Amino acid sequence: MLELQYLIFTVIILALVFDFINGFHDTANAIATSVNTRALYPTHAIILAATFNFIGAMVSTGVAKTIGGDIVRDISIVEEKIIIAALIGAIIWNLATWYFGIPSSSSHALIGGLIGAVLISDGIDGLNWYGIGKIFVALIASPAIAFITGIIIMNIIFRAFEKFSPHFINGKFRKMQIFSAAAIAFSNGSNDAQKSMGIITLALFSGGFISEFEVPMYVKILCATAMAIGTATGGWRIIKTVGGKIFKLEPSSGFAADLNSSAVVFGATLLALPVSTTHVVSGSIMGVGTAKRVNAVHWGVAQDMVKAWMITIPITALMGAIAYGVVEFIF
Repeated sequence: MLELQYLIFTVIILALVFDFINGFHDTANAIATSVNTRALYPTHAIILAATFNFIGAMVSTGVAKTIGGDIVRDISIVEEKIIIAALIGAIIWNLATWYFGIPSSSSHALIGGLIGAVLISDGIDGLNWYGIGKIFVALIASPAIAFITGIIIMNIIFRAFEKFSPHFINGKFRKMQIFSAAAIAFSNGSNDAQKSMGIITLALFSGGFISEFEVPMYVKILCATAMAIGTATGGWRIIKTVGGKIFKLEPSSGFAADLNSSAVVFGATLLALPVSTTHVVSGSIMGVGTAKRVNAVHWGVAQDMVKAWMITIPITALMGAIAYGVVEFIF
């Protein structure tokens, strides 16, 4: 019993560390556009993002249940060692991609880590392939949807304001970016913080500390707080990539990208589907850039990002598998 308590405590600590890293890793998603267009000072942008990340994390638990229940065939087979291994793999990948300024997906990293750990512990039959397939479709489709809707929204803005001067347009949209930054921060919290909520709830359920797979209020508060604190520390390496290297944003395009991203991410939250806010925001920026001019998008940077996205799940699955072997040896 003492060993089980120790393992669950380890899961909770690692999940909160993952949430904290997820916060500063994905801060760029909420504030990169508004900072790069000078709509918000960096400090003000971070405070706004942290606040609305926390609020968003408290609104729903559907994504948490999907993460906790749809990846494995039966949640009863998920022991604490599997969860620890998955979190270790995801944390290592997140830190590595943050260090090199690559806007990678925390969602992909966590899902990959879980898949790798379960494969080693229970074999291929331990995985729920229907649930994994559903998650994969959401992860792949969401940036594509964001790209298309980004083009549409930007074209609507072009048509609606074509008679106004650029100075007038930039002034108006710079103010409106405060709203759009808050919206994407709220959506980010509503989807991303739930991933750690699902992991902790899974550990508590498998350890017999809760009788049904429902996220306790204290788990919500812990995860929301960890993400908000992580967000408040900032993620400047990734901000430079997301906010400036894909496409040179103006206030109108920054507003369009943020508003579009928040709608796509929160739509996924309502459907209880985990998506990558990083990928959605990047897809939106590519979309609004394409609406202006196809060659205005730095497609070389975009290609490098897509390559990083493609290798995240295989690499973190390998990391999760190796970490499970190490954890099994230690315990």
